[in-house]
Amino acid sequence: MTSLHAQADASAISPAISSPIFRPFDGMIGAETDMLDLSRPLDDAAAGVVRAAFRDRHLLVIRNQSLDKERMYRFAELFGPIESHMIRLADGSKWDAVHTITNLDAAGNPVAKPFISSNYFWHTDKSFLREPSLLTMLQAVELPPNGGDTQFADMTAAYDALPEATRRRIQGLKSVQSLEFMRCYTGSAPPTEEDIAAAPPIAHPLVRTHPETGRKSLYIGMYSSHIEGLPEEEGRALLEELLEHATQDRFVYTHRWKHGDLVFWDNRCLLHRATANYEMGKHRRVLMRVVVKGTVPE
Repeated sequence: MTSLHAQADASAISPAISSPIFRPFDGMIGAETDMLDLSRPLDDAAAGVVRAAFRDRHLLVIRNQSLDKERMYRFAELFGPIESHMIRLADGSKWDAVHTITNLDAAGNPVAKPFISSNYFWHTDKSFLREPSLLTMLQAVELPPNGGDTQFADMTAAYDALPEATRRRIQGLKSVQSLEFMRCYTGSAPPTEEDIAAAPPIAHPLVRTHPETGRKSLYIGMYSSHIEGLPEEEGRALLEELLEHATQDRFVYTHRWKHGDLVFWDNRCLLHRATANYEMGKHRRVLMRVVVKGTVPE
C-alpha cells in the first residue's frame, strides 16, 4: 500500500478530485482510493485532500483499512464533533461512539431477519434532530460472500432534474421529521415516551442548501411525516412523489462491499439504505460505525 503521506502537498488539495489520489465514480457522487493508510494520523495536507474530495463527491471509499475504534474515531473527527451516543460506561471510553452494526445475535450467530427494519428504507441519518448527522462512516469487518450492498441516492441531482414548476412549488416548504412517524412507517417498534420527549418532531426545509457547496438538494426520507401548511394527505402524496423521483436508478449508486472498505457519506445531500440481498441466517455481516454531528439545516 502506498501512503498518501509521501505524496500529498498543498497543490494537490485544490481541486482534490483531479489528483490521482481519488478515482471518481461515474455520475456526480462517489470516489475511491487505495492509496491511504489510515492506521497512522494524516498530516494537514493529506487531511485537506480528503476533506476536499468529500466536499466535491459526497461519498468516499477508502480501501484496505483495518482500524480499531480509536483510530476510526480520530479519523472521523477530521470532519467535526462525533455524535453524542458516546456514553462513557464504567469500563468503556469515548471510543465506544464507534459501535458495531451486525446481523449476529447475542451468541454470535447470524439471524434470518434484520434487527432494525428501518435500515432498509431510504433515509438520511438523524433528520428528526435539530442538528442532524453530517457524516456517517462504516468499516467492513466481516462480509457475506455476496450481497449485503448499501445504496446511495444523490439528492442534488434529483433536485436539479425536477421540472421548474415543481421546484417553484416546493421552494420554502418545510417537512416535519418524526421518529414516531418513522417507526410506524417502517413497521418498527414504537418509540417510548422518553424517546419522543428527547426527540420531538421538528420541521426542516424540504429543499436544503449545502453549507459548503451552496447547491440545493431534496431533504426527504423515511422520517418525513408531513409538510407544514398543506393538508396531511396532500403533503404525504407530495413526499412520496418526490421520494419515488429521487430514488430512480439514474440517481443511485450501489456499493458492493469488499473486506477492508471504509465508506463515509454526506447526510446533507444523500439518502441511503441497506439491502437484504444475502442469506442473513447463514452468513455473518459485521461493520463498525461512527457518526459526525451536523448543523441546523437551512
